[in-house]
Amino acid sequence: MTRTVIDAHQHVWNLERASYPWLDSELSPIDRTIEFAELVPSLRRAGVDGTVLVQSADNPEDTALMLDVAAANPEVVAVVGYLPLDRPAEVAAQVERFRSDPLIVGVRNLIHNIPDPEWLLRADVDESLGLLEAAGLTFDLVSVLPAHLALVPRLVERHPELRIVIDHLSKPPIGLNDREPWWTLIGRAAEARTVFAKVSGLYSATSDSGAWTPDLIRPYLERALDVFGPSRLMYGGDWPISVLSGGYDRVWDGLNVLFAELDTADRERLLGGTAIEFYGIDPGRLEAVGRG
Repeated sequence: MTRTVIDAHQHVWNLERASYPWLDSELSPIDRTIEFAELVPSLRRAGVDGTVLVQSADNPEDTALMLDVAAANPEVVAVVGYLPLDRPAEVAAQVERFRSDPLIVGVRNLIHNIPDPEWLLRADVDESLGLLEAAGLTFDLVSVLPAHLALVPRLVERHPELRIVIDHLSKPPIGLNDREPWWTLIGRAAEARTVFAKVSGLYSATSDSGAWTPDLIRPYLERALDVFGPSRLMYGGDWPISVLSGGYDRVWDGLNVLFAELDTADRERLLGGTAIEFYGIDPGRLEAVGRG
């Protein structure tokens, strides 16, 4: 089992190079260009060896930025980029370029910003998901609504070989009184062995996103461990979104209270082994950052 620690969910953005329509003054602490160098001290403090950069905008400029950041920072071991899933002809033209680049491991679209919660079931999007499946590229699912999570079994039925990772455990109702429908839906989503999830972005679902504690998160992590197992879970710091809910160091310290309760093998899976296997991270990148 690898001892290399991988943070499977990070972002960068540059307001001069790409458009990020979701950024506005209400997100003022992060409504600016965010560079990877800002994160490096926290990664070193935490003992994180490598990170996966994940798309932040539905445009190719954001993907180009991430690849440039990866070229300049060996700590970036993989990139989840953007392809326009509602335009399958363009996906078909680009998917081979993605597949042949050892840094690009998957695709994500910001489906949570699309009004139609069943957008992924559209015929054009479904065709593109089939192209990802055939190319062996993974799909990051930004699931924030119960309707998004409920799609997972249907996506698996249509694309049984497509490896899907549910970002942020589909935003469980941390701090709220009712665990449903998340509790049931996450179990159904986990029934397929091709479906994984990220232990990331686990903030309070109350009006104060920073009002989370390890104790509030614990039952949701335990549920995820029960239905997925550590072999299908991966840690993600969700920086710089995490700045709005305590920052990287607080998230790392809080989650590690929970990770410390796992045995060594399970902890190593969650902190690196799962991400390495799911994304098929290039061994050369891992060799440059790993500890064994």
